[in-house]
This record gives sequence, structure tokens and C-alpha cells, in this order.
Amino acid sequence: MSAELTGIVLLGLGYLALLFGCGLAIERGWVSPRLTRHPAVYTLSLGVYASAWAIYGSVEFAANAGFGYLAYYLGAAGAFLLAPVLLVPIQRITRTYQLASLADLFAFRFRTRWAGTIVTLVSVLAVLPLLGIQVKTLSEAINAMTGTTAGSSVALLFCLVIAAFAVLFGARYSHLRARHNTLLAAIAFESLVKLGVMLALGAIALWGVFDGPQHLQQWLGGEGRALTAQTPTLDPAHWRTLLLLFFAAAFMMPHLFHITFAESLSRHTLLQASWTLPLFLLLMALPVPLIWWAAQKTAGAPISVTAYAAYLMSEHAAVGALAFVGGLAAASGTMIMIALALSGMVLNHIVLVAHPPEARADLYGWLRWLRRGLIVAVVIGGWLFHAAVGSRHDLMALGLAAFVGMAQCLPGMLALLYWPGANRNGLVAGLLAGVAVWLWGLWLPLFVSLPEMWLPLPGEPLWYQVTLLSLSANILTLIVVSLFTRTSEGERSAAEACSVDAVIRSKRLPLEAATVADFSAQLAEALGDEAAGREVNRALQALNLNREEHRPYALRRLRDRIQANLSGLMGPSVARDIVDRYLPYRNDDVPVTDDIHFVESRLEAYRSRLTGLARELDGLRRHHRQTLANLPVGLCVFGNDDELVMWNRALAELSGISGESVVGAHRDSLPEPWPTLLQSALSSVSVTLYKQAAHLHNRDHFLTLHTADLSGDDSRGGRVVMIEDHTEMKWLEDELVHAARLASIGQLAAGVAHEIGNPITGISSLAQNLRYDTDDPVLLETADQIQTLTERVTRIVSSLVEFTHGGRNAVALPRSPIGLGRISEEALHLLHLARTSEAVTFHNICPSDVVVRGDAQRLIQVMLNLLGNARDACAPHGTVTISAGIHGKDAWWRVTDDGQGIAPEVRDRLFEPFATTKPAGEGTGLGLSLAYQIVSEHQGSIAVASPPPGHSRGTAMTLWLPLYHPDKQQDDPPPHAEDSDC
Repeated sequence: MSAELTGIVLLGLGYLALLFGCGLAIERGWVSPRLTRHPAVYTLSLGVYASAWAIYGSVEFAANAGFGYLAYYLGAAGAFLLAPVLLVPIQRITRTYQLASLADLFAFRFRTRWAGTIVTLVSVLAVLPLLGIQVKTLSEAINAMTGTTAGSSVALLFCLVIAAFAVLFGARYSHLRARHNTLLAAIAFESLVKLGVMLALGAIALWGVFDGPQHLQQWLGGEGRALTAQTPTLDPAHWRTLLLLFFAAAFMMPHLFHITFAESLSRHTLLQASWTLPLFLLLMALPVPLIWWAAQKTAGAPISVTAYAAYLMSEHAAVGALAFVGGLAAASGTMIMIALALSGMVLNHIVLVAHPPEARADLYGWLRWLRRGLIVAVVIGGWLFHAAVGSRHDLMALGLAAFVGMAQCLPGMLALLYWPGANRNGLVAGLLAGVAVWLWGLWLPLFVSLPEMWLPLPGEPLWYQVTLLSLSANILTLIVVSLFTRTSEGERSAAEACSVDAVIRSKRLPLEAATVADFSAQLAEALGDEAAGREVNRALQALNLNREEHRPYALRRLRDRIQANLSGLMGPSVARDIVDRYLPYRNDDVPVTDDIHFVESRLEAYRSRLTGLARELDGLRRHHRQTLANLPVGLCVFGNDDELVMWNRALAELSGISGESVVGAHRDSLPEPWPTLLQSALSSVSVTLYKQAAHLHNRDHFLTLHTADLSGDDSRGGRVVMIEDHTEMKWLEDELVHAARLASIGQLAAGVAHEIGNPITGISSLAQNLRYDTDDPVLLETADQIQTLTERVTRIVSSLVEFTHGGRNAVALPRSPIGLGRISEEALHLLHLARTSEAVTFHNICPSDVVVRGDAQRLIQVMLNLLGNARDACAPHGTVTISAGIHGKDAWWRVTDDGQGIAPEVRDRLFEPFATTKPAGEGTGLGLSLAYQIVSEHQGSIAVASPPPGHSRGTAMTLWLPLYHPDKQQDDPPPHAEDSDC
């Protein structure tokens, strides 16, 4: 090996080692992430567009077409200057649906795997000449600088190192949507290198060959005029066609599409690149005329930049080395990104389509190794293409063959964005027609000599005529076939998703899977347990959902997210097949309507891009939405399938359930009592249900529900329910009824006091006279009892009158001590006089030392009422127990029976006047209300337990009364029943 060849090999390997070192430094965090994620890095990585063509081919192009070489730079600059209307919509689609390549995008839009497969094959065929250019420039530069023919072998060595770099830093993850920060930063570094090389070569040409701008001007006006006059110029039609080709290549070449859309940071970053990338390309283009004129002056005739660099290297070795490093930087960056992008396309749209993934234990590892093998195959394929045909053709022929081939996807891209009527049949037919013309006219002639096809424009360059014929056939076939063939429902839905001005209208369809666990189990059949679990968890995390989610709306969003994630992993065609097969929708016979909540969420995200009347309409929609959301009355909306569409703030406050947690849920999945209430309202013949009882926030509420039907010609159907809280009104009505009852009792009490008062007085007088008319002890005892009972009747009438006056006591209660045991015995004695309690057994176990303060007669009245109710509740041979005890500063006095107990609906109104469970004519409902009043006058309380703790039936009525203390009279309130351990 000659010294020159050894030097070139070491120089090339040294540069690639520097590139590896740059990647490792970034990978290990030695470079700040703020730098690697800076928008300038993204712009410089887009500089991969300036491949070896920019270093060598541009000068050759300038020698053959003069300033027509600018078409290469202006076409790309024009594509990025149109970023707001062209590139941003594509970015929105690719980011939303995890589409990493042009083939993914076409397969998603046209809902056929054939679209992705054909675009992948076209990309492979179009990229091979571009890869051949990279290898050809390296090989010829090595041959020219070393004077040997070993350039192709050395180029193979460099290709293997480049492939290793691409595998190490570009295929570490199975998921294509993982952003390759290290790789992008390395490509940005290479863009700086080739820009510096071009500017340095231009400076050498200006000051090393022409001795400055003034000398250059003199040369152009003198001997250089004849040389520059010999340079051909481009016809305007050719110029426009080249602009179109380079315009399409700027964002449709696989590697450029990948960097532009799959690796971009944000919409803002892409818009920033719309002016920074044209600036970069302008700086790359400026030195080309200087190098071209310097080569003419040096050689006396137009020569290639490689020959020019070789000539300079004979005089200045550093200049040749500089040119070689610039070419290697441009070629290596292009080959790395092409290999990364094209390997993903081939894997997703050829390998996985032919051999779909099965339930593997290590699905991710399998995909990763497939991608690594394809990366190496793409790089080696570029070298093989150069070895086969590259050496026989110049850079212009190879470059135009690549750019014309990639331009065949341009009509489909424009239809994808701006023509929803285009369908898969038109796309496939148009691609086949255009690609056939391109293959016959430009690509196959690179390998074999073919008879020239009939050309409509004699005398025009072959590339120009093939471009016009292929694109014309492509466009016309696409339009005609799309107009005369049917477009499927899936294509129409995808067209809405891809259209620039449309908003996606997702359908509210029921899923077979009812829970997140069902998702994991069903996906495991296709992906394996580990991969299925990871994909479901990744989708849940992206949507901020939990594994207990069961709302139909949330499950539909989860399904869409899993499909999008799988699209980034194995392409949209395979992902759609897996999701449709293992996470299918149910075929229910219910009307399919738009998913309104999803549409509104997309409108919110899309709102900043609305203009004109669309913006005004969206403002009106938001106003109406806010009106409903902020109504002071609860409101909810259901679709025809009983899925909740809206749950406003007032209803969220009333129910304690946030709208975000239930919107999209089925009505039956709401917490109680809402399913029962809403079902009653929606199934009722009446449009209004008044004062429905509901237990909310540990208290009773009374709700009025109004319903309305939303069906109509322009409506998506459903029902709306408005809910008013009439609890306060119900309380006011109850108070009015209570007041009316008290008024009636007052009238009754006045009549009773008047009509009964005189007879009772007479009975009392007769009883007193009887005591003086006899000495018989039995009669005397009877007279005393009659006297006692008449006094009790008088007290009862007085209590009834006082009750009707709001419980005000006319006479202060006595503060005398009262033993609860003695009062219990007296009450039992009086109860036995009625001779109606013989079938029930009474037990008085009250201790004698429990003493309270109060009125004995009134407390006897309370105990008689409680014992009478307990006796009536018991079955024959039942048992009633009276017990008492002390707790703190209070005494408890309890009556326990083993009867049937008290129903819950009665328990809450037990102490209201006229509340009774007895049949008509057997009870007035005043006993417990009077007892409650008397106990309250004694600063006590009553607690009810039915059944008592530890029992399966029966009732315990517990009275709490203040204990008697001779030294002080305390007025502390009694404890609540739940505070007692008795």
C-alpha cells in the first residue's frame, strides 16, 4: 500500500473515529442535553440534505448548467419556506399516529398495505443511485488523490465503519419513534464540518487562486469571460422541472422525511427550521461558483472538483485532505440516515407484511436485530450498486435518476393532504404508471442499454422528458381511477384525519374488551405477555389513565393509542391488522354516532389554527359549552347508547363526582344512587320527576329531574337530564305541614282542655269526698289511685297545650331528685292496670342508685309511651327489658324489646307528630313526639337502635338525662348516643 493511500485510509478512519467519539461523549452525558436538544442541532441535522452531491456534484452541475446548480438548494429552501402549509400538517399527522416514514403515512391514509409496500420499493430503488453517489465520490476522490485504483476497496472499509456507527447509535431501540439525540447531534456535527470545508475551499479559491475579489473580477472580465461563456445554461423549463424535483426530494427522501418529521422536537422547531435551513443551504451554495471558476483557471477548462482538489493536493496536501474530509462527512451522514430510515421502511412494509410477528418471548429484541441487519444491508447495497453501475455514470445521471424516482410519490402526497376523494385504487394505479415510465426511461438504463422509448419532445434531455411523462401518467391515472372507483369508509375516515382543514370525527363504537386487563390478555395472543403488558402500560401512561379504567370512551382512546404506538414499532398496516383482530369492536345493532367528547377535545387542540368564520363558529361553540357547564342547575347528557357525554359543574358539586372521571362512562357504571335516579327519569313517561329522595354526602336530598330528547335532523341524538336540588324547599314544605298540624293540635287541645277539664275536676272532687265517706282500706286506696290518675290527665292536657305552643313550658321544671328504678316500677304498675300487657314479660333491672333531676310525673309519662310501644311491637310471649346506668355526668335509661324492629324509612321521622306504624284507629302518632318534647325539656336526648348492637331483631330506645348533684346544678348537654359504650 502506497504512502498516499495509507494516509488517506488513516485520515478517513481518524475522522470516523472522531465521529464515534462525538457520539460516545453525547451518549455518556459529557455534553449538556440542553445543547443536544437545541433547535440549532435539529436545523444542522437537516443539513444532511447536502450530501456528497453538495460537495462534488454541485461543482460538476455548475460546470454543466452554470447557475442552474442553484436549483438543488432553492428547491429544498422552497419546501421549508412553505412549512406552515406543507410540512406542519404532515408533522401533525405523523406525531398523532406515530408514523415514522413516508410508507407509514401512505399506508395509514389509503388503508392498504400495498400502498406502504409500493412506496417502500420505490424508495429503495430511488435511494440506491443516491447511495451510489456517496460511494462513487469517496472512491473517485481516493483514486484521484492516491493515483491508484483501490478507491472502491477503501470505500467498502469506510462503508462498514459507517454501518457500525448507524447500528450502534441508531438501532439501539426497537421503536422508531424514539428520538435519536446522539445520532442527530453527530449528523449536526458533520453538517458543520462540510459547511466549514466548503467555506474553506471557497476561501482558498478566492485568495489562493485569484488573490482576492479584485483579481477575480479582473479574471472574469478578461480571460475568464471566454471560459464562462462556454458553460451551458439551463432552459427555463428545465430549471423549473429541477426545482420541482429537488423540492420533492427535500422532504420525501426517506432520510429527510425521517429527520423532518420523526425526529423533530416540536411544531415551533420545524417552523424555526423553515428559515434557518435555507440560510444553511445558502452558505453551502456560495462557495460553488468560486470553486468552479478556480478549477477553470487552474486547468484552463471545466474540470471536476475532485480533479481540482487532486491538483491542489499536489501543491498543498492539507487542501486535498480538507476536501476529502468534507466529502466523507457529507457521504457518511447521508448513508447513516438513509440506512436508518430505509431499514425501518423495509422491516415494516416488506418483512413484517410477509412474516407477521407472532407471540414471542422477546419481540423487541427480534425486531431490533432485524433492523440492525437491514441497516448493514442498505449500506452494503449502496456499495454494491456503485460497484455494478456507479463507475459508468456521472453524478448528474445518478442524482437525477434518484430524484425523479422519489418524485413519483409527490402526487400521492398532495392528494393525501388536499384531496379527500383520492383512494387506494387511484394511488396504486398512479404509482405503478409513473414508476413504470421512470424505471424504463432512467433507472434500468443505468444497468443495461435499452432502446429509447418514444419521446414526445425530440431534442430535449432524456431526464426532462421522462420526468414530464412519468408525473403526467401518475397524476392522470390517480385522478381518473379515484373518480371512477369506490372509496371505502376506512379511507374516508383516514382522509379526514389527514386533511389539512378537517377535524377527525371518531365514532362511538363499543369494544369487545371491557377492562384494561382484557386489553393485555387479548394483545398477548399476538405480541406475547411481556410486549403486550409494556404496550398497554405505555399507552396508559401517555393518556394518564389507570389500570382500573372501564369507561367506554377511555377504552376507545386506549385502543387508538396502542395502535399508534404499534405503528411506530412495526408500521401502520401490521399494527392495524393486530388491533382490528385482537381488540375488535362489537357488532351491536345500535346507531353509530360521532364521539362528541373526542371531537371537542380535538377542536380544543386545533383552536389556535382556526381562522375566519371557522374561528367565529368555534368561539360560539365554546360560549354555548361554557353556558351549559356553568349553569347553576345540574345537567348531564347521554348518547343513544347511554354513554355519558356531559356532566356540568353544578352536578359535579351536587354529586361529589368530577366530570373528568365519568364523562365517557356508561350510565349503569355511575356510583349509586345516580343509575337508579337517571334510569327512572329517562324511562318515565313524564318529562319531570318531582322530589326524588337520594342519600348524598351523609344526608337526605330531594331532587327534581327534567328530561328532554335531543333527536332531530341535525342532531347526533341522545337525552339531556336537568337536576334541581329541592331539599331546602322540601324542608320548608315539611315545616309548613308541621305548623299546620300544630295548629290543628292546638285547636284540639283547646277543645280537650275545655271539654275534659270540668269532668276531670268533678271526678277529682268525688275521689276526695270518697276518702271522707269510708274507712275501707281498699276503697281508700282506690280513691288515691283515682286522684293520681286525674292529676295525670290534667298534666297530659297541659303538656299537649304546651306542645302546640312550640314546646314552651309555662311552669319551671322541678329540680328534685328522681330514682329511675322507682319511676320504672310506677310506670309498669300503671301499665298493668290497663290489663293489655299480660302476654308480654317485663323486666326492670334498673339499679336504685341512678338518680336524675326532673319532673317524676312527666318522666313516667315518657316511660309509659316507650313501654306501650315496646309491648305493641312484641309478639305474644315477647320480652321487654328496662335498664339504666351512668356514663360520665349523665344517666342512660333504656327500653329494649325483641319485636320486629323499626323500618329504616320510618326511623328517620320517628319523632315527628302523627308518625306511626300502627293501623288506622290504633295510634295517633303523638306519643313519641310528646316523649321527645319532655326529654328535651329535661335537657336530655333520645337515641334509637333497631336492631340493638349484638342482636338480630328488636329495638332499643335509650334516654340520656342529666344526673342529680345536690351541690351544683349543671346544664351541660348530654353526650350523643354514639359516644356511649353502654
